[in-house]
Amino acid sequence: MMVEPIRVLVVDDSALMRKVLSEILGAAAGLEVVATAQDPYVARERIKALDPDVLTLDVEMPRMDGLTFLRNLMRLRPLPVVMVSSLTVHGAEATLQALELGAVDVVRKPDLECGQGLEEYAEELIEKVRTAAAVRVRRRVAHAAPESARSGLRSSANLVLPRRGEPRPRGREAVIAIGASTGGTEAIKEILMRLPPDTPGLVIVQHIPPGFSAAFAARMNRQTGLVVKEAAEGDRLLPGHAYIAPGDRHLFLARDGARYVCRLSDGEPVNRHRPSVDALFRSLAQVSGTNACAAILTGMGVDGARGLKELHDLGVHTIAQDEATSVVWGMPGEAVRRGAAAAVLPLPEIGPALYEAAVKRNAPSGRGLDALQMRGRRLP
Repeated sequence: MMVEPIRVLVVDDSALMRKVLSEILGAAAGLEVVATAQDPYVARERIKALDPDVLTLDVEMPRMDGLTFLRNLMRLRPLPVVMVSSLTVHGAEATLQALELGAVDVVRKPDLECGQGLEEYAEELIEKVRTAAAVRVRRRVAHAAPESARSGLRSSANLVLPRRGEPRPRGREAVIAIGASTGGTEAIKEILMRLPPDTPGLVIVQHIPPGFSAAFAARMNRQTGLVVKEAAEGDRLLPGHAYIAPGDRHLFLARDGARYVCRLSDGEPVNRHRPSVDALFRSLAQVSGTNACAAILTGMGVDGARGLKELHDLGVHTIAQDEATSVVWGMPGEAVRRGAAAAVLPLPEIGPALYEAAVKRNAPSGRGLDALQMRGRRLP
């Protein structure tokens, strides 16, 4: 049986970029470039006439910018969109806004001057367009403010924790790890917005092109109640802080005495990714043991499933995002198939579940939830 090709519309104001992208996609099996457009007005007419399956979209274009076009598109005729963006500060910030508006994924623009790495770039672009074609695009609904989202959290104020000045056992600090890929930037935001400022330290791997991770961290720092930064070598994990892996380096968790610290590596890609979720999760298995809790979110591929299974087998509380709320149920689906997830939850429930598990890990032995309930106090 013949399978219909994925029909792609390439939208970019640069004639050279339209040519390069069209040649890459047109040469791939199962893909067909049905047309190109130099600006959103032309793109709009060609969408009406040709009904493409996927758009590649530039951010900066004449007559109407890519964000305005995308906002209108998602309101009137939602289609899977892969943003093709420059690595400028403005380009990175605009691309993150595009993901917030409903774009499926982002790929950097190829470096046509040096011409190096074009084969690897072509593989990435083709894979992301193919993945986007299978996504069910949803209209985005604005989220409530963070405080209302946190109203259902079991804050640590309701748990029996050490008294001021009472030392915690060495090496008993909890840590939360999160891994994501396609659709992950918005999923991570959803989780971070539901965490209070006393949340144990978080380490996060999001598959994102180099140059975009710093902008993503800065955006999360502005939009959530946590301190969020791009991880740097030797960063000490602190409560209320989240550390996001740089877009081209592995992030590991290590120990410096009783403290957790971030370690970065330029090592070989794992599962074709650097940073890799598996690399992060497996480092947790080595240094934090059952003091960790971890979640794997929406994303294509299998990265993170093996590491989550190792954590699960150690007794770590592990969570996979459910299929209904995932943009792509690749990574979490593989984790579920491997028996790596202790819980499969819709996205809005993952933040509170991670927080509860982490706070229970931090509570001294015998003084956690059971002790709290024995004293007649009830969680909300």
